[in-house]
Amino acid sequence: MNTTTVAVDLAKSVFQLAVANAHSRVVETQRLTRAQFQHWFANLGVSSVIMESCGV
Repeated sequence: MNTTTVAVDLAKSVFQLAVANAHSRVVETQRLTRAQFQHWFANLGVSSVIMESCGV
């Protein structure tokens, strides 16, 4: 997969991902547990990661 950006929405037990290509089009979405996320991310070449944050 020719991925350039992964957006990550954090939750207590899962990660919701949106994977975009070089044209900023979402080409895949995933809902992964923490263990699945670690394995999935280790096998992917990505140039940018965008993560949700909260300053409460």
